Amino acid sequence: MENTGREFLKKTQYQYLPPSDQMVGKTQPPLEVPYTDGGEEIPLPPMPSDTVPKTDLARAIRHRESRRTYRKEPVTIDELAWLLWSTQGVKRRNGNEYTFRTVPSAGARHAFETYVLVNNVEGVAPGLYRYLALSHTLAEVTRDAGLADSLFQACLHQQFVKENAGTILWVAVPYRMTWRYGERGYRYLFLDAGHVCQNLYLAAEAVGCGVCAIGAYDDEAVNTILGLDGIEQFVIYIATVGRMTART
Repeated sequence: MENTGREFLKKTQYQYLPPSDQMVGKTQPPLEVPYTDGGEEIPLPPMPSDTVPKTDLARAIRHRESRRTYRKEPVTIDELAWLLWSTQGVKRRNGNEYTFRTVPSAGARHAFETYVLVNNVEGVAPGLYRYLALSHTLAEVTRDAGLADSLFQACLHQQFVKENAGTILWVAVPYRMTWRYGERGYRYLFLDAGHVCQNLYLAAEAVGCGVCAIGAYDDEAVNTILGLDGIEQFVIYIATVGRMTART
């Protein structure tokens, strides 16, 4: 397994890439994985909203840092809607071809689905939900009470994973990206994940929330928690959110 990373970088250079599926005329994948869990669907408040305080961008950048300690006060559903919209919200859509969202993405492919493990959100029962970006809706996946502890273990026993308002998990759907870019598209997935999480950090500053991004987790365990196969869909990044404690 030595030099696996170097091999990845080498083999995803343009000189090694065959024509992509888009180039050979194959139908593109859907813009969003269909929601089939059949649970409660919660329409979220339209965004941006007057309920979200205005904040200075320079101030948000200056104060942004990873925060692993949160107050027990819940996050409101308006605030959760703001955070989800800021990281994957759809600004406009061109039929079934592509969307323009609140974050950049290679070729406007936006190859992520967003899951939220709700622990302490006002008006939302604890459980696992999906953010359906096309309809700006929070859709129930399961209310299994054991998921928070399972995620804590899968995130290598980082305590703040259990002691927050919610944990956001971004799931990559690689074919949505590789359809256009071939194997090089895997590079773009990781770049896009960085764009998304930085927006979360900055958006959280506006509503008095703290964020901590998590890259240290057991991939197979987290994929199993979400019911993913780890190939067609897999967790690519995780972040916790909670009410900010006093600044230090």
